[in-house]
Amino acid sequence: MSSYFSELKGKTVVVTGGSKGIGKDIALTFAELNANVIITGRDEKALNETVSELRAFNPKCIGISGDLSALSVIKHLIETVVTTFGTIDVLVNNAGVNIAKPAMDVTESDWDTVLDLNLKSVFFSSQEAARHMLPQKSGKIINIASQMAFVGYYKRAAYCASKGGLIQLTKALAVEWAEHGITVNAVAPTFIETELTAKMFTDEAFKQDVEKRILLNGLAKPKDISGAVLYLASDMASFVTGETIKVDGGWTAI
Repeated sequence: MSSYFSELKGKTVVVTGGSKGIGKDIALTFAELNANVIITGRDEKALNETVSELRAFNPKCIGISGDLSALSVIKHLIETVVTTFGTIDVLVNNAGVNIAKPAMDVTESDWDTVLDLNLKSVFFSSQEAARHMLPQKSGKIINIASQMAFVGYYKRAAYCASKGGLIQLTKALAVEWAEHGITVNAVAPTFIETELTAKMFTDEAFKQDVEKRILLNGLAKPKDISGAVLYLASDMASFVTGETIKVDGGWTAI
């Protein structure tokens, strides 16, 4: 793998929500290429454990705790990254949340929690990163969306809205920043097999419903998502912007 993506060695890569799940796998994938990886997370124990794993590949990797729903945390994150490494080359907006409830039960607080992290924080994280990417005339922004940006599903009204908005945000930023050498793309996963989703799949009816919608056998693995992110961060995707790669096993093809 390293022979294909050697240009990422020494690059500064921020992965929000990088302490668990697919965010962790994305962060480790970049660290294996000897990139300087900075992750964020709200669970300090998980954050510290993941940073230790990252430093096995690159001792410069760091973790920054905090809730990115707060703009002050976003500003602190990007300022710390630029102060420490002098630049920011890749931003992976992975942090997200879902509050699974029927639409009639969703409260204003639920809605704000989901939209603030899944959409608002992505915009302002991208904006802060772009303040440094624009002058350097380069940068890669990769948003982790969802197949739920393209299809509806039960108990996900706010989540679907946030991820649909994220696809349009990706396009809008790609249009504005293309002339500055910044690409903005997204990856839209299906349900992923991680420790975070394991509890959901104890519901056998839910598991069967998901599996019958995925044309390829089984659930996606974190590596399936990391591979798409790595491609978009690399020189191989230097002429790709405003696009969303669906990694959904064919769910949205029907």
